Amino acid sequence: MQQTLELLAPAKNLECGIAAIDHGADAVYVGAPILGARAAAGNTIEDIRQLCQHAHRFLARVYVTVNTLVYDHELATARQLVEDLCEAGADALLVQDMALVGIVREVASQRGVKMEVHASTQTDNRSAEKVEWLHRLGCSRVVLARELSIDDIKAIHERVPYVQLEAFVHGALCVSYSGVCYASQYCFGRSANRGECAQFCRLKFQLVDADGRHLDHPRHWLSLRDLSRIDHLQAMAEAGVSSFKIEGRLKDVAYVKNVVAAYSRRLDEVVAASGGRFRRASLGKVTLAFTPHLHKTFNRGFTGYFITPKETDIASPDTPKALGEFVGRVKELRRDSFNVAGTAAFSNGDGLCFFDKDHELQGFRVNRVVGNRIFPLRMPAQLKPGMGLYRNADAAMDKVLSRKSAERRIPLHLHLAVSDGGLLLSASVVGQDVICKVEMEGAFEPAQQLQAANMERQLSRLGNTCYEAAEVIVDDAAAKCFVPSSTLAELRRRLVERLDQKLAQLAKASQPAGSGEGLAHTAVGSVPHPPLYDTFSYLYNIANAESRLFYERQGLKDAGEAFELGNTVADDGHSPAVLMQCRHCVRRLLGCCTRDGGGKPSWREPLSLQLPDGRRFRLQFDCRQCQMLVYAEN
Repeated sequence: MQQTLELLAPAKNLECGIAAIDHGADAVYVGAPILGARAAAGNTIEDIRQLCQHAHRFLARVYVTVNTLVYDHELATARQLVEDLCEAGADALLVQDMALVGIVREVASQRGVKMEVHASTQTDNRSAEKVEWLHRLGCSRVVLARELSIDDIKAIHERVPYVQLEAFVHGALCVSYSGVCYASQYCFGRSANRGECAQFCRLKFQLVDADGRHLDHPRHWLSLRDLSRIDHLQAMAEAGVSSFKIEGRLKDVAYVKNVVAAYSRRLDEVVAASGGRFRRASLGKVTLAFTPHLHKTFNRGFTGYFITPKETDIASPDTPKALGEFVGRVKELRRDSFNVAGTAAFSNGDGLCFFDKDHELQGFRVNRVVGNRIFPLRMPAQLKPGMGLYRNADAAMDKVLSRKSAERRIPLHLHLAVSDGGLLLSASVVGQDVICKVEMEGAFEPAQQLQAANMERQLSRLGNTCYEAAEVIVDDAAAKCFVPSSTLAELRRRLVERLDQKLAQLAKASQPAGSGEGLAHTAVGSVPHPPLYDTFSYLYNIANAESRLFYERQGLKDAGEAFELGNTVADDGHSPAVLMQCRHCVRRLLGCCTRDGGGKPSWREPLSLQLPDGRRFRLQFDCRQCQMLVYAEN
């Protein structure tokens, strides 16, 4: 059976969403006006409607994130939001709060529309048991935890092959398992589960041992590189991933264009090499006006992040800021300029950066370039010969991406023939089972000479549409008729209109297999969860009465309220809260991982991370689970 592969792109706004589709995305995900996991990336219902209209022309899909915790006083508003999104044409909602699973299924059923429910990565999806449970609740798709390896994904797919699996392939990484990070709420009163993460993990900490010793200079011990799995797409597809997700709903349109184009090209290569096992999920051929280059847009350096056993270099402890691409080493310095040993070409307006002798990232802007000599706007005082240089703003690339940089068209086979009543024009989408026909009635006079060339020329004029003529065939009988160009144009216009209607109907009707049965309000079995949930029941993120009732139906009687509602200790009532659960490990970063045969520690545990204001956070290493826990200290 042929497997459909979907490239899923982020969209901060309508402009980014349209750019994502035009540059090769099979689907986009956008924030709802409220209750999305990026509070700064909400979109109006009207913009979502317009995005759906554009995407559906290519049978691409639009998913809307409503993946925050919902408080009791927001439930009625949430229901109205779901109704509005159904009416706007959204194909699926991503949710975290279990109350929303039931609301979405009820609203869709009442309105007679198809609306999928996708379980956000915020629902902490680490195991096959959790994926299966979510599917039985009515979730057609589950977004897997970023921490899973190829083997982990394969094992889940083999257990539940009927569930769509979505996995991240690119973008910024959360150091904690998603949905169970409370550090931002604890420290700053800004909940990550409410779309207001303050990026606690990007802060600088002093690492302190049990004897109060500082083990290093202050560093960004929890900061990770950015994810890039572009070289693992085929392995992920073969393991069972059907949707490849790019992170970045706060990123600008240039980032979306470049990253989507790069991954779309690579996914096309995977499909082409599959011998028919894989196909893309949407229609259209993309023509780019540039060459994608992932290092030329925002990144902190890249990591595959546990996708294979060899992935160990995952942290970015020296800086949480963008590095961009390595462009060489500083060679010769003068009073107001320098040159670089390397092959990179530079442009006026480039942003360059380097690490100074204190391991701090310093940046500057290029004012002008003369040959291979760079004149900064202001000469950096700490720049020295031999230092590595990175470009985190590429002026030439930005200029290209600021213009129209892609065109996406659906290739058609057109066929003009004589019918009983006149002329029949048919179109079939190349490589797809999509056929449309329109007929022009009338008796056409014989032409003095064959009209095939003019007919082909007139019918192929599809420039203002999303179609292009890959082939135009005019039957001999039709070529012998005299048909005015205006009549051919009208025939073409009617065919395009019919194609638009056909594709809109197909987009509305498309619903992948395994969409769930909408069982959110019935008991489907005990809740699968990692052991830590037994001690800290706020990990269930129960923030409203509907969610509590849902869990009680599943047999969970004594769960505490969400952390955001003040439940900030363990279930024993006094032990400190666990704020993060991480696969990233400071012990591994220091070369002392017990699982990897690292060296013997020279410190005495427990270790703590200390902020400049003196607040400390204890680290606990659960090597059996390959997990580091971050606790709030009493």
